[in-house]
Amino acid sequence: MSAWLPTAPCTPQACVEAPAAVRARTMPRAVPRAVLRLTAVLLLLLAGIALTPLGGRIPASLVRRWCRWIVRAAGVRVRITGAAAPTGGLLLVANHISWLDIPLLAAVRPARMLAKTEVRHWPVAGALAARGGTLFIDRDRLRALPDTVARIAGALREGAAVAAFPEGSTWCGRAQGTFRRAVFQAALDAGVPVQPVRIGYRLSGGRATTAPAYVGDDTLLASLWRVATARGLIAEVEVRNPVPPSAGPDRRTLARAAQPPDTTAPAWTHTVLVA
Repeated sequence: MSAWLPTAPCTPQACVEAPAAVRARTMPRAVPRAVLRLTAVLLLLLAGIALTPLGGRIPASLVRRWCRWIVRAAGVRVRITGAAAPTGGLLLVANHISWLDIPLLAAVRPARMLAKTEVRHWPVAGALAARGGTLFIDRDRLRALPDTVARIAGALREGAAVAAFPEGSTWCGRAQGTFRRAVFQAALDAGVPVQPVRIGYRLSGGRATTAPAYVGDDTLLASLWRVATARGLIAEVEVRNPVPPSAGPDRRTLARAAQPPDTTAPAWTHTVLVA
């Protein structure tokens, strides 16, 4: 792995809380429910793979509904606030906590995802991502970055929406990383607005939770199981006002304008606590 890659201090051992439903006395009831939830998620993903050849002929409203169904099938309620995302070329950006962020961001507006090349190898979801027009970035090859930015700008000029997680790494939700600037250069080159989105996870009682986080050396299967066995999870998606390309003379300014306000602990404090 290249030294320039952004990393988060979060690990499953230090940051991720086990959902109450996983505790021994409730495990017998949690397991069947979790199996049903994961089966429903798998069926929805398979349906998505079967329909991908239809491409743009599927109404955007149906794609957004399908994305919400995936999250709901996993046992997570969805709350989306804010105005609808604009049409035309658009760069959607959000903080990154969980694999759930991907369908949640697509529920705001269907878009071509920017993902690390490792996602290609995820079971089922990897095939769905590839067929859905995902733009893959090889994070181990710095020299490939300009070509990736050019491909993103080309998609934006054609009127497509592209979704990215500019932190470059997942955080547990107690703190967040800084938006990296490269992807914002594509928005500037294409002359399209940036749509900031903030994602967070809470329990039904209102307390923030790290149970859905997919961080560090966590495995996808472990994260899937943790979400499926949890009870009362709520995903909160805040769609903020779009940032026009004229809002900043350069990608650094545009990235700062799109960065969600940090309502959690400062990143440096979180790093010290984890260490």
